Amino acid sequence: MALLSLKGVEKRYGELVALRDVNLEVEAGRIGLLGPNGAGKSTLLKTLLGLVRHDHGTVRVFDRDVGREPFEVRARIGYMPEGDSVLPELTALQFTTLAAELCGLPRAEAIARSHQVLHYVGLGEARYRRLGSFSTGMRQRARLAQALVGDPKLLLLDEPTSGLDPRGREEMLALILDIPQRTGASVILSTHILPDVEKTCDQVIVIAGGEVLYAGALDPLVRPDRNVYEVRAKGSLKKLRETLELGRCIVERAGSTLEVRVPDGEDATYLLRLAHAEGHQLRHLAPLVQTLERAFLKTLADAGH
Repeated sequence: MALLSLKGVEKRYGELVALRDVNLEVEAGRIGLLGPNGAGKSTLLKTLLGLVRHDHGTVRVFDRDVGREPFEVRARIGYMPEGDSVLPELTALQFTTLAAELCGLPRAEAIARSHQVLHYVGLGEARYRRLGSFSTGMRQRARLAQALVGDPKLLLLDEPTSGLDPRGREEMLALILDIPQRTGASVILSTHILPDVEKTCDQVIVIAGGEVLYAGALDPLVRPDRNVYEVRAKGSLKKLRETLELGRCIVERAGSTLEVRVPDGEDATYLLRLAHAEGHQLRHLAPLVQTLERAFLKTLADAGH
């Protein structure tokens, strides 16, 4: 059974198409949701929750139809929305207890569970303080706590590291990595910070203009291509590029670096021979390191975005 199944899903806001004929099957795991601003990421998350009603198609979560059973679906999902969505006059304990009671827990159990979750996210010492006195990082942790307190089987995190300093970001990512191992819950991480996805996720969904451009394992996107090399040289890159292209290489320029694809069956030695024969002095030659950012931008470009 797929974690999520969307078929022909469309959502419009007037003339704006936020989701366009989305067809998606996602297995349980740690999933990164990527896309530029306005791509439809937040609309997709709210559609999964039933907070936004889609205009066409079907949305199933845990094999339940979100349109027909929104409360049953929502009962199994924890949601950490984007933005400063806290109640500043409440203490962290009161805020998390309220979320637990809204999930259906009796008050005594809600309080006990809130103490546990706040300790887990690192707010044990601050649980009696008002949220209005919290730093950005502490508020992010409080928002994560309220998403976790109902023991969800799916956690939707919308920009959870936004506004955090480097240490706070690393601590949040450590929690995101630990949650599936500790609870068995799946996580969908919606973010524009691509290294966060590389560190925490094993699946990726790329969305732009309301369309899904890629959905699947992270590994194929970031797997190195053995035929492509980074090259830097002393002297004219233009002349070096001409030499390599005459040698049947495909060359792209990225600042002071050439990205060179050698012909099938060749390797770095072939590049060295071409450069040496024309008197070029190479200062750097290494396999091109494939990053999620590079793969993401290529996916957008290939789709015309």
